Amino acid sequence: MNPKTRNSHRPAGSHSIADALSLLHIPEKRFPRLLLYTDYLRKQVFGRRISLCAIINARSGRCSEDCAFCAQSGHWSARIKEYGLVSRDNILSAAHKAEEMHARRFSIVTSGKGLSSPDDQTEVLSAVEAIRRESGLLPCASLGIVDLGFLRRLKDAGLERYHHNLETAPSFFPKICTTHDYEEDMEVIRLAREAGLETCCGGIFGMGETWDQRIEFILTLRDLEVDAIPINFLNPIPGTPLSSRALLDPFECLKIIAFFRILIPGRSLIICGGREVNLGELQDWVFLAGADGLMIGDYLTTKGRSVADDLQMLKDKGLEPMSP
Repeated sequence: MNPKTRNSHRPAGSHSIADALSLLHIPEKRFPRLLLYTDYLRKQVFGRRISLCAIINARSGRCSEDCAFCAQSGHWSARIKEYGLVSRDNILSAAHKAEEMHARRFSIVTSGKGLSSPDDQTEVLSAVEAIRRESGLLPCASLGIVDLGFLRRLKDAGLERYHHNLETAPSFFPKICTTHDYEEDMEVIRLAREAGLETCCGGIFGMGETWDQRIEFILTLRDLEVDAIPINFLNPIPGTPLSSRALLDPFECLKIIAFFRILIPGRSLIICGGREVNLGELQDWVFLAGADGLMIGDYLTTKGRSVADDLQMLKDKGLEPMSP
């Protein structure tokens, strides 16, 4: 497939499920043609610009939920640093460092089912206001399952986008988490939109899901009409139930990204955790597969690779960070 095929004239979003499923068994020799097409789709919407985002793990560990992949769950024995909500000043300092790294967005992330403490909510609201006022960054937040009232206060404080992952397909979710329902997660996305916020919602691949479930998940996100989709690949953490799972093949990772770009061509695809260990030397191929965004710096409980290396990778590919 390439920009001159019969599919190139279709309007964005018109690719069918059958189109995507037909790619499942694409011969290896035809894979470059697929990447030529997905790269074309990305350029049609985003050009040479790549959106960079960074996060702060603003409250770590002690989570009541039993997500099988997560080192921060209180149900598992993973060894991580645990601490309560960090101060507004610490969050702002991390935001300034992210800005120096050419990030466009900066997200405040907290562990736990939701941020319910009034004092913690006030601290986060103050941090969002400070980031909006004292930096050129677009502030985002990932605070778990919260209510409409708090989401509206976040919007009033200057929050740009609310992040809440569904993690996987509805049919596979019970094998990953049993302490809350899938519908609770979906409702948060609906409420964030109702509050006037952009929505960022994705998940993790390589947890044992089938290809049918991956397609199911992509279509679920398409139906939710989320603005941005973070794509993570499982980095098995010792002490979690998924610690023994094998890494994905790099070409399988690229095919997953390509499916997203073909089925949801107009939305932002941000490659996040697990890219270093799963993709290795093929990390720069994510843009050919259709990705237009990258998380830089460290993740929640694992280290990311050098920001300088990521910036050089963009330069080598003829790409440039999107300015705030």
